[in-house]
Amino acid sequence: MVKIAPSMLAADFLHLEKDVKTVNENADLFHLDIMDGVFVPNISYGFPVVEAIASIAQKPMDVHLMIVHPEKYIERFARIGVSMLSFHLNATDKPAQALLHIRETGMKAGLVINPDMPVESLYPYLHLCDYIILMSVYAGFGGQKFIEDTYDRIRTLKAEIDRQELSVKIEVDGGVCPANASLLVEAGAEILVAGSAVFKSDDPAEVIASLRG
Repeated sequence: MVKIAPSMLAADFLHLEKDVKTVNENADLFHLDIMDGVFVPNISYGFPVVEAIASIAQKPMDVHLMIVHPEKYIERFARIGVSMLSFHLNATDKPAQALLHIRETGMKAGLVINPDMPVESLYPYLHLCDYIILMSVYAGFGGQKFIEDTYDRIRTLKAEIDRQELSVKIEVDGGVCPANASLLVEAGAEILVAGSAVFKSDDPAEVIASLRG
């Protein structure tokens, strides 16, 4: 069954506890976007917010690093209790080493690529990954329009995962909504990240349910 990971970047930070409760009661994962203003042209939130969410989270935390030198922070995210940690393939010179380090801490390791990077660039690292995040918008800002090429990218990546006989999960992040969720799952996605579609709606619980199909 597909897992739904609401992106807390779109949550109401004046009433964050309420939105954390929504995820606890209705979704499968917390998706946390960490941006440094260097790797991407935006700044989101850091350890204090992640720690605050961790203190009341009842579902696993899926942290997506959009930062330079992600390898510097692996141990700290592990100590907070993060379950899944991913970084962009082009954010470090030693992606294989970083993936191994993440796994050594007990977290699941993921790689992320933007829509302009070929999925083939991931192939040498798939055996070191527990999951892959395919961005269906460009990393750095919420609320962008879904890029339609994503479906073919999922199919291509899924075929290679199967060819290598791996159990790597495909996560899709950006512009995900009830209108495209079933098509993404049909293409091979197993985790859907949705931010604005969930938290900007009048009924987040209903949207999460509709994303499941």
